[in-house]
Amino acid sequence: MIVEWDVPIETGDGVVLRADVFRPDAPGRYPVVLTYGPYAKGLSFQEGYPSAWNKMAAEHPDALEGSSNVYQAWEVVDPEKWVPDGYVCVRVDSRGAGASPGVIDCFSPRETRDYYECVEWAGTQEWSNGRVGLNGISYFAMNQWHVASLQPPHLAAIIVWEGAADWYRDATHHGGIRTTFWDNWYEMQVTTVQHGLGENGPRNPVTGAPATGETTLSPEELAANRADLAGNIRAHPLDDAYHRERSPSWDRVTVPLLSAGNWGGQGLHLRGNTYGYLRAASGHKWLEMHGDTHWSLFYADYGVDLQKRFFGHFLAGKDTGWAEQPPVQLQIRHVDATFTPRFEEAWPIPRTEWTRHYLDAAGLTLGEPSAPAQVTYAATGRGVRFELPPLTETTEITGPLAAKLFMSSSTSDADLFLVVRVFDPAGEEVAFQGALDPHTPVAQGWLRASHRELDAELSQPWLPVHTHTNPAPLVPGEIYELDVEILPTCLVVPAGYRITLEVRGRDYEHDKPAGHLSNLRNPLKGCGPFLHDDPADRPAEVFHNEVTIHTGGETPSCLLLPVVPG
Repeated sequence: MIVEWDVPIETGDGVVLRADVFRPDAPGRYPVVLTYGPYAKGLSFQEGYPSAWNKMAAEHPDALEGSSNVYQAWEVVDPEKWVPDGYVCVRVDSRGAGASPGVIDCFSPRETRDYYECVEWAGTQEWSNGRVGLNGISYFAMNQWHVASLQPPHLAAIIVWEGAADWYRDATHHGGIRTTFWDNWYEMQVTTVQHGLGENGPRNPVTGAPATGETTLSPEELAANRADLAGNIRAHPLDDAYHRERSPSWDRVTVPLLSAGNWGGQGLHLRGNTYGYLRAASGHKWLEMHGDTHWSLFYADYGVDLQKRFFGHFLAGKDTGWAEQPPVQLQIRHVDATFTPRFEEAWPIPRTEWTRHYLDAAGLTLGEPSAPAQVTYAATGRGVRFELPPLTETTEITGPLAAKLFMSSSTSDADLFLVVRVFDPAGEEVAFQGALDPHTPVAQGWLRASHRELDAELSQPWLPVHTHTNPAPLVPGEIYELDVEILPTCLVVPAGYRITLEVRGRDYEHDKPAGHLSNLRNPLKGCGPFLHDDPADRPAEVFHNEVTIHTGGETPSCLLLPVVPG
């Protein structure tokens, strides 16, 4: 193949972005697979993310087969697996990152406009057939939703692989509670490859050139060239204009799309894929859901084959069988961490039996409606757990969940952390390799009680959507009705196992040894890096409180489960 390094792309305000172009060594016009993001296209996967690379190599050797792997980079396609099939792969360093100068402002309108201009540049080159597809994981998926809203004329299809969409609900504030993930992510994965590190940054393993440009800037100059991501998020605790301009306009997302999500991506890599599939206006859209780590299946044969069938149909005009692809492809999860593939015609699954289990505070059980009772827990403790009796038959739970809780607080607010857990007959919790955390629970949901106002137009019984614009403090001791979104899950639960709902005032933690990834700062104790531990967002005088759950009678707190009949 022909490789062109640091090809210039001039943007509307004069900043020149840099792209690497991998294309067939033969004349012709080819479909384009494009990515745009801040991780430095010249930083190798193996050097930048060694623990993730080693885990993938050990568990999915097919991800490395058929390639020299010298062009591998984090969360983007391997050109050696695409160019031979007649695709051009274009990797663009986003403004201010890698080889591209400028000011870093992640997910900003300026970035999205840059992305639009890169799509149009790629669609009009002499080697392009005019059909550009976007593909990539995480950041490279999230910003696809955004640029699709601008409808660049040469954008022909997108593959959103484990990518959040709503900047507020999916990414910065879970249920209105700020996550500190972005603080650490920015310092660990973006500022380390900021343009201007020059001789102090990593090098491209193929060319030997500095991956962050030839210029070496001072620490002061580097700081001036990046937005204060954590500070900006902290300054916008509600779903205001800052968040809206970093989120899609769903009625304008009309391009053909494949949304691929992860059952274990509760902190960032799940809601956007299922909710984006529901909300996008496209008349040609598909949903795929899987397990395993955040990156492995994207590179493995399973993911590459899926991506090529989709792009082969929409970019290359080939008969790949995609015309017969059902709208929903699910990897159905079992308690032994195996998966069974299954196709469905819609999401949520139309035959779902939405089943309510009522909380009983007297016995800490889930079941039929009961007499009034209440139970109080300290928000700094482990919370309170409500249990279903052991199942009498195998039961599949697949789809979105929700809870209705009647609660009161000893203070003017309360943060509720809901965890759906499953235990085997011996009492051992069933947890899974999540997108990042090696011991991820079955499902999680969050809500700040003062953010309880619902969006009546968007909410469904199985998907409460909150406005997050009009917080209403609590009167201590007064009872409030809260509808809590619990993110989708999938699990076939055998007879004899128990399903539980845990309500707590802080992040879930398992009792296993913590996991670690080289690109993440904190140990992985159950929620991965998606923690809610900012004392400024959760001051002790408000959130180190006592919360009372009221059940039965006129306060019928309940858990809604999506039971799928066999």
